[in-house]
Amino acid sequence: MRRYLALFLPFLATERLYPRRRDDGPDDAAPFALVERKGNAQRLHALNPAALRQGLAPGMSLADARARLPQLRVAEADRRADSEILCRLAAHCERYTPLTALDAPHGLMLDVSGCAHLFGGEAGLVSLVLGDMAARGFTARAALAPTPDCARALARFSSGGIFPLDEAEAAVGKLPLAALEIDDDRLLALSRAGLRTLGDLASRPSRAFAARFGADFPHRIERLFGREDVRVTPLRPPPDCMVERHFAEPLTQRESIETVLADLIREIRALLDRRGQGGRLFEASFFRADGIVRRVSVETLRPTRDPKIIALLFREKLDSLADPLDPGFGFDALRLAAPRVEAFESGQGDLVAAESQEAERELGELLDRLTTRFGRARVLRFMQGDAYEPERAGYAAPVAIASSSSAAEAWPRPPEGEPPARPLTLFDPPQPVEVLALAPDGPPARFRWRRKMHEILRAEGPERIAPDWAFFGIKEPTRDYYRVEDVEGQRFWLYRRGLYERGDDLPRWFLHGLFA
Repeated sequence: MRRYLALFLPFLATERLYPRRRDDGPDDAAPFALVERKGNAQRLHALNPAALRQGLAPGMSLADARARLPQLRVAEADRRADSEILCRLAAHCERYTPLTALDAPHGLMLDVSGCAHLFGGEAGLVSLVLGDMAARGFTARAALAPTPDCARALARFSSGGIFPLDEAEAAVGKLPLAALEIDDDRLLALSRAGLRTLGDLASRPSRAFAARFGADFPHRIERLFGREDVRVTPLRPPPDCMVERHFAEPLTQRESIETVLADLIREIRALLDRRGQGGRLFEASFFRADGIVRRVSVETLRPTRDPKIIALLFREKLDSLADPLDPGFGFDALRLAAPRVEAFESGQGDLVAAESQEAERELGELLDRLTTRFGRARVLRFMQGDAYEPERAGYAAPVAIASSSSAAEAWPRPPEGEPPARPLTLFDPPQPVEVLALAPDGPPARFRWRRKMHEILRAEGPERIAPDWAFFGIKEPTRDYYRVEDVEGQRFWLYRRGLYERGDDLPRWFLHGLFA
């Protein structure tokens, strides 16, 4: 049986600006509201408890609220800031379970199945989560129940608590119809039928509700009562492999942090070893005591589980961070995950090819270190493009992508004794030149480039290329490429854009590259 912890923060928007202190009494705070413009009027968006006790409600116009409560303090609502702080709280709660999801509005949903025993049982877990929210100045209610819908309803429409399956059904049955969270018209129709609680709904045949409110309505009731489970979608996909440590005293010294990280690397190596896998991506999460979470990840070109290599990459990454890892008040939890793993070949290698394999391994380790230090976008490898046009025949891709791509194949070699068909140096864009040809559509005899005349001794071609109309457009003319050599022995790659015989407008010549 799965267990879900629903967390509801009813005053998130106002407490984001004015956090609640633990020693605040019920009447310590002054009435405060957030307002936003709707139509031509400013209306209340969110209220703190003191404003609610004065009879104000969300949706009321600011003018009416001022008339009732002249001392009301107001500020502009910022939904984006509310969403950002909720995401930060969700990241903080990932220390309890990686299956953490947003539960709008102003709520979080944690799949804590199999996690509670790590925190002193379900009661200890709920106490820790509520204590964390209170330490950050937020009022929170929590409910732990068998399904997400059940936990959400109990957190938002009751005082919360811990509910096994049998107790959850009884508690949900006492909730008002508002716990269905449906539109006002359907809610009014149910109340006119004499229904007051969810227990009244459960006692009626579900077929009648399906005919009146849709086929999903009976399933919603089943989910509320904890009889149907719909899994949550976490903010981050759960990793394939994960280990973590929690500390009674937060860690502040880097030496201690690296020691714990090395222990986690050895633990994750043991897990990967049992599975016959190696990691391609490793991510370390550092949970600060003040709720901030820092994540540092390293990639490898090939699957690995060597603790020395992984530790070296993390050391390189930590040393090269533009924003150094600041422990603040200390890290009270560390997690190491392998979000991407692959099968790991650990069989005996070929002794004949041992030397080449060792060289390939050393090159891979060097590329891993360079990618970790400078970033994957700065360590590139040239790849073949699926195009005939020279400017699209090759491109640079990050080494991490190129090494795992099927396009990472050897470049074609020219026939033995033949010069390369295309130069290594290309101009972008091609440079216009003045050419004298022996015939309108014939090879060039001489050309002027950068105010110097070149007499052509030999010319090979043409290599005719019709540009891809989907990329260049249907009006792009055909190109005729020539490999030419001048009397000084220099070799060039020229092309004529357009053909006289086809009636193209003013065919022109360009120098596209230089041969070595």
